[in-house]
Amino acid sequence: MGNRILLVDDQIMFVENLRVVLETYAPEFEIVGIAHDGQEAVRKARQFQPTVILMDVRMPVLDGVGATEAILKEFPSTRIIMLTIFDDDEYVYQALNNGASGYLLKNMRPEALVSSIKAVLDGAILISPVAAQKLVNSRSQDTTESAHEAPHWLGSLGSREREVLSLLVEELSNQEIAERLSISDATVRNYMSGIYDKIGVENRFQAMRLAREFRAFLQR
Repeated sequence: MGNRILLVDDQIMFVENLRVVLETYAPEFEIVGIAHDGQEAVRKARQFQPTVILMDVRMPVLDGVGATEAILKEFPSTRIIMLTIFDDDEYVYQALNNGASGYLLKNMRPEALVSSIKAVLDGAILISPVAAQKLVNSRSQDTTESAHEAPHWLGSLGSREREVLSLLVEELSNQEIAERLSISDATVRNYMSGIYDKIGVENRFQAMRLAREFRAFLQR
C-alpha cells in the first residue's frame, strides 16, 4: 500500500487547489479524502487510515490541534503536518506536543511541500523557519532546576541510545541518523521506540525537547 494522504481544511477552494498541487507534483501519493473540520477529520482518519494528514489549525467544530490529538491516540503511526497561515507559537507548541510531525505555513512552494511530506515520512520533525524562531524565542527562558541535574532516566539508556537521542537535537530524520551512525533505518526506529519508553515520552517532539534540555548530560 502506497502513501495515502487525507487533506483537512475548512476553506474549500484552498483544499481543492491543494489536491491539484499534490496530484501534479507528487502523483505517487494517493489523495484518499478531504475533510472540512476536525470531527470530520477524525471520522475520515478511521475510514481511510491515511499515512499522512495535512491538517489546518483553525477550523469549526473541532480545531486541528484537538483533531491531531484524537487521531494520534487511535493511529499513532499516522504522520500529521499542520498546514496553516498562522505562526502562533502556542499553536506550534500544542500541535507538536500532541504528536504532529510538522508545522508549515501555507505560502510555501509546492516543491517544498512535497519534499517536506517525504521528510516527515522518513521520521523528520519540520517547523517553518518563522514559526520555529517564534517558538525558540518564547521558550528560551523556560528553564527548570532539573536541567542542572542529570535526569532520572539517563542511566537506563545504553550508549547507542544516548547517541540517537543526542542526534535528535540536530532535527535529523531517521535516515540521516542511520547514516550518521552507520546503522539501518529499522535499527533507528527500534532505538527510538525503546527511548520513548525509557524517558517517558509519547512522540518525537517530546523526545527532542528533553534531548535539548539535557544535551550536556547525554554527551558526557
